[in-house]
Amino acid sequence: MTSSTTPGGLARFNALEEHAARAALHEACASRAWAARLLAGRPYATADDLYTASDAAMAELTEADLAEAMAGHPPIGRPKPGDPTSSREQRGMAGASAELREEMLELNLTYQEKFGHVFLICATGRTGEQMRDAVKERIGNSAAREREIVRVELGKINRIRLGNLVEEEEA
Repeated sequence: MTSSTTPGGLARFNALEEHAARAALHEACASRAWAARLLAGRPYATADDLYTASDAAMAELTEADLAEAMAGHPPIGRPKPGDPTSSREQRGMAGASAELREEMLELNLTYQEKFGHVFLICATGRTGEQMRDAVKERIGNSAAREREIVRVELGKINRIRLGNLVEEEEA
């Protein structure tokens, strides 16, 4: 499809030099395997094609690839300083009480001790209480079950971030 029929932001993403496209994808997801699969699929005709490729790449990630992807995410309630993306995504914790923040810190630590990685949830649009309730529920999962939930949550996050990338490119 030509850039005249491909949405502007997507056309610009498709046209980026590989190193620039890789850097943009790394901002969405820290997994090098995921980014490599999306790079190999360029050019994308539609945003839906990009999302479908992201979902397929996510489904193929190994345990090590998932660990790499999760390492790029800060704990809930502690967005990366100076990172507007994690701050925006975790907005639901911004107005949380000191008690809720403390409870999330303790729950995050308990979760991390059990599973060996940060608690990962698509936080966009969720309140602090909803995130707390989710971590409480998920702490009881088996490692295998939790890995699959994390894969789904990462997929949701990646779709949102890819959408933002294409929208930012439009601006």
